[in-house]
Amino acid sequence: MTTNEILRARALAFRSLHVPGAPLVLPNAWDITSARIVEDAGAAAVATTSAGLAWALGAADGDRLERDEALGAVARIAAAVAVPVSADIESGYARDAAGVAGTVRAVIEAGAVGVNIEDALYEAGTGPLRPVAEQSERISAARQAADAAGVPLFVNVRIDTFLRGAGGVDETLERAAAFLAAGADGIFVPGAVDPGAVKLLADGIEGPLNVMAGPGAPPVAELAALGVARVSVGSGIAQAAHALVRRAAGELLGAGTYDSLAGGLDYGELNTLMGGGR
Repeated sequence: MTTNEILRARALAFRSLHVPGAPLVLPNAWDITSARIVEDAGAAAVATTSAGLAWALGAADGDRLERDEALGAVARIAAAVAVPVSADIESGYARDAAGVAGTVRAVIEAGAVGVNIEDALYEAGTGPLRPVAEQSERISAARQAADAAGVPLFVNVRIDTFLRGAGGVDETLERAAAFLAAGADGIFVPGAVDPGAVKLLADGIEGPLNVMAGPGAPPVAELAALGVARVSVGSGIAQAAHALVRRAAGELLGAGTYDSLAGGLDYGELNTLMGGGR
């Protein structure tokens, strides 16, 4: 098979995993090691976390990472696993729709078959969310770029109404309808975990709903029963991993003990996973 045929097959396989009531579960990764661990744990696909990836590259999250740096990391992750990879590309690593199209072409070249594109704005003096018409133009550009490449890229559009306090269910449904009409394949609403709200979103959105789970959120089985098609955890695993680094460093430098290191992955197992047995 050609590279394009392989990508197309992976994209179709990834698309088929978005089933309301039987959601795709994505423990988000941020580098080769976390991606291989996630794959080894049985994940059907790997999705990157933009925050975790940015932190691993020494940058802050929120449209502050350079596109080439981000997509270089995505390419390394995609080459390291056999399952489909979806890349969180923040707001597209571009100022305009043409730039988003360029990012999508680069994502496909990197070997990913899905993207997350968010509608949040981080520039000083702007509103918390990008205007619907402008975001729709960016989504349409992403869709057209993927179609031109011959890869049915899954465009998952993140709506930050709940996350940034910019609206509730009604505002989210309005945005979702516009973004699906512009070419989105799925809708991601982080911050919406209340069962009532999730049910209204799942019923009201004419496409697969992705929610971001974590401590305090309903378990996957309950989210599935509400009609969710995709469950991810964003930067949660990366945050937990980095919290362990802080605890272990603090304990070692303070008490001079090592209890925080208990329960770590076996050296041989991890070394084999990273190359010895592949």
